[in-house]
Amino acid sequence: MTPLRRAALALALAVACLAVTRPAAAAAPLDQLKMQIDRVLKVVDDPELRKEGKVKERRAAVRKIANDIFDFGETARRSLGRHWLARTPTEQAEFVELFSDLLERSYLSKIELYGGEKIQYISDTTDDAGQAKVLTKIVTRQGTEIPIEYRMHKKGERWLVYDVIIESVSLVSNYRTQFNKIIQTSSYQELVKKMKSKQEELAGGTQS
Repeated sequence: MTPLRRAALALALAVACLAVTRPAAAAAPLDQLKMQIDRVLKVVDDPELRKEGKVKERRAAVRKIANDIFDFGETARRSLGRHWLARTPTEQAEFVELFSDLLERSYLSKIELYGGEKIQYISDTTDDAGQAKVLTKIVTRQGTEIPIEYRMHKKGERWLVYDVIIESVSLVSNYRTQFNKIIQTSSYQELVKKMKSKQEELAGGTQS
């Protein structure tokens, strides 16, 4: 994943987790994102949350809201792909917890990347199976347009994000390719070992 896509993904995930809280039951996926955009801008522009000593507080708030909009379990399952069914329930639970933490540490903590970019909502589509696609784009201050597609599914009365696609590159597919390569060339246990090592590395870099 290129630096531009990585930054865009971090921004897209951060914006999404703040843009959608607990919306009205009848709201469409796009409406759920769009109607909260003012709240997004208010949060990321809050001088108090931008202070140096507020890093932990800001990131804790982001993680809390993220759990209300992202279906990390579904993202983890799809990212592990065909190897998911070969895992025991205990292994699956461990993988979801580990993957969710890594995803949050890698991207959701990057909310400070937001610097006034415009988020434009284009369209959404839903099907009878409770799946939805929301098309948006981020317009940078330099005028660069970055297409972002959110894949969502309905759980109860809420639409939850399980994949984010930046310039045709899927978060889920990207991880699935990486995970599959490690498992095929080594083992599932080696994948978990690498993920735990990365978790420790990221945790060490976010103690400030």
